[in-house]
Amino acid sequence: MNVIETAIAGVLIIEPRVFGDQRGFFMETWNASIFAAAGLDLDFVQDNHSRSQKGVLRGLHFQNPGPQGKLVRVTAGAVFDVVVDLRASSPTFGQWVGAELSADNKRMFWVPEGFAHGFLTLEDDTDFLYRCTAPYAPQSEHTLAWNDLMVGIEWPLAGLDPIISDKDARGLSLADAPVFA
Repeated sequence: MNVIETAIAGVLIIEPRVFGDQRGFFMETWNASIFAAAGLDLDFVQDNHSRSQKGVLRGLHFQNPGPQGKLVRVTAGAVFDVVVDLRASSPTFGQWVGAELSADNKRMFWVPEGFAHGFLTLEDDTDFLYRCTAPYAPQSEHTLAWNDLMVGIEWPLAGLDPIISDKDARGLSLADAPVFA
């Protein structure tokens, strides 16, 4: 696999090896020893799957306490996937990085603990899968506002009016979010 560093230390784009022929393709999306050799010695406890129509914006979610690391990928459609550094002691605190993940490019995104995470679907019937290092804890869940001006995410909306849940519409500003030490 090819591991690509991003502008924020610890946030990685992972390109798995894909073997294709006239029948289709095969790829490993998780192999503990290969990931550990790449510096990602992870213990996943929960898998999740969502399906969304074009223009759905989910997030930016995080848990504090009980932060989750997430290995995310798309199996149908495409998303613009975003993480925001919420570690107050980090030199990149409040900064974001985004990547397009799609069924075509087969890229995965590693989101370490201490980050808010969200995505915008770019195609109808987009299937988004993610593995988590901690279980979902609704009492610890928070939402960072997707459009917080202090963070300044450049979502590829291009004429889209994003479809957002009521919970996500009430997201907190970076100044009001319960960030990590």
